[in-house]
Amino acid sequence: MAEAGNLAGVVASYLDLRWHIDPVAATASGLTDYDARLGNYSEEDVRQHIAALRATASALEQASPDSVEEEIDRTALLNDVRVSIHRFTKERPHVNDPGFWVSHVLEGLYYLLVLRDRPLEHRASAARHRLEALPTFMDLAEETLGECPRVFVDTAIEMTEGGKLLLVQVGAQLRAGDDDAFGPALRRASECLESFGKYLENELLPSATDDYAIGEDAFNFRLHFEHALQDTAPELWRYGNHLMEEVEQDLVSLARTIDGSAQWPDVVDRLRADHPSAGELVGAYAAEMERARRFVMERDLVAIPAGPLDVIETPKFLKPLMPFAAYQAPGPFSTDRTGRFFVTPPDGDTDPKVSERMLRDHCVHELASTALHEGFPGHHLQFLTAQAQPQPVRRLIGTPLTIEGWALYCEEMMGEEGFYRGPEERFFQRVHLLWRALRIVLDVGLHTRGMTFAEAVQLLVDRVHFDRHNAEAEVRRYCANPAYQLCYAVGRREFRKLRDDYRAAGSNGSSLRAFHDAALRYGGLPVSLIRWGMGLGE
Repeated sequence: MAEAGNLAGVVASYLDLRWHIDPVAATASGLTDYDARLGNYSEEDVRQHIAALRATASALEQASPDSVEEEIDRTALLNDVRVSIHRFTKERPHVNDPGFWVSHVLEGLYYLLVLRDRPLEHRASAARHRLEALPTFMDLAEETLGECPRVFVDTAIEMTEGGKLLLVQVGAQLRAGDDDAFGPALRRASECLESFGKYLENELLPSATDDYAIGEDAFNFRLHFEHALQDTAPELWRYGNHLMEEVEQDLVSLARTIDGSAQWPDVVDRLRADHPSAGELVGAYAAEMERARRFVMERDLVAIPAGPLDVIETPKFLKPLMPFAAYQAPGPFSTDRTGRFFVTPPDGDTDPKVSERMLRDHCVHELASTALHEGFPGHHLQFLTAQAQPQPVRRLIGTPLTIEGWALYCEEMMGEEGFYRGPEERFFQRVHLLWRALRIVLDVGLHTRGMTFAEAVQLLVDRVHFDRHNAEAEVRRYCANPAYQLCYAVGRREFRKLRDDYRAAGSNGSSLRAFHDAALRYGGLPVSLIRWGMGLGE
């Protein structure tokens, strides 16, 4: 451990520890030294991780920052360490969530499959080493897991099925012709993943419980330390319900503007029939991404850092993993600054009814808000700006409150600046906001108010008209990621309030460009820390 007074040394020591605990996160961040490893999460390993994290927290508490900016970084890092300790000691995913284990090993292979910032030979060799480590890793999972919530087991079973497809693609894309050990490693890994799936179905599932909620105390801990919010769960419950009522009133009004006699859900259904063809889909997204970038540049809304955003059709080997679309950011320490937005159109041999159902999710009136949310000035611009900062804390540490909150704030801000071309695009921006408002209610309800899985699914079906299958997939994620889903709409609220206070203070002429540039230089740090750095109080 570095000397306690040396903040830079403590940060460097923490990063070494972080990659030791989670080598897959190192791969995703653009580092290559850990690519051949998987993490260790037995009860004894986790005890050692917790001890090391506590030592890091102590060193951070004793560090002597030289400025407010360093104090902000220290606070962000200390809270990140506290959340990691809390997760291992209180939530204990290594004991009660088989998806913790499955996602770690599959993501470790997935990143080696898709990242292009390291040579193919390196990725192939690292993949073989991770395949060789997989059997021991999954054996350790069976030894460590105890009684698990049913929803976690169901999710892990589904992930394991998808993992079989991933392993096929790893073999097809990364098998080196001169590596005789790759084939046997792949076969053994495939057998072990199949065996783990049977373990989930035959041993974990019969004894599974319905106890997925982390409880109000643990939920509030995440609010205060992960997101640096002063709100408690009951306050956010009230806010989420109020926001839903407000947005539903907006939707009624906009629906009347578009079609004077229709209910707003009927307007959604009718408008979604207007979509690009399968062959036009990638080009339609690319055009909207470029339109958003030009709009930001011409209106001088925020500095645009260097770093291309490629809009591409999802490679065939990834389509089972990305059935709709997905943004992949460049790693914070990667030399490659290219972001990628994958779009998955239906294949030519897809059943026409299935194809139409898939394309309805890409309605022409929704492309604008999706493009700006994922690209400019949303996620891609924010990540590039963070990754250009000299402080490693601001390149790496981030809360979804700031990351997702910024992108949702941008959907509204761009509308205020005139980006949307008509009431239909404004209408879908509010449809998306209603969904994010409901997420607050579901997040708080599932984890602190006794809301059942079935009740949450029904709310998604009734209030935002989700297909039931999609609603069940959504709620599974909500159960496994407490205090995450609320971050979109609550983060939007925090950015809007920060902007209002910035303008009221008359800072730097209060231009929108100045506000955005000032806020984004803190990367994904909590908005309350950004507020501190901007001199706007707590």
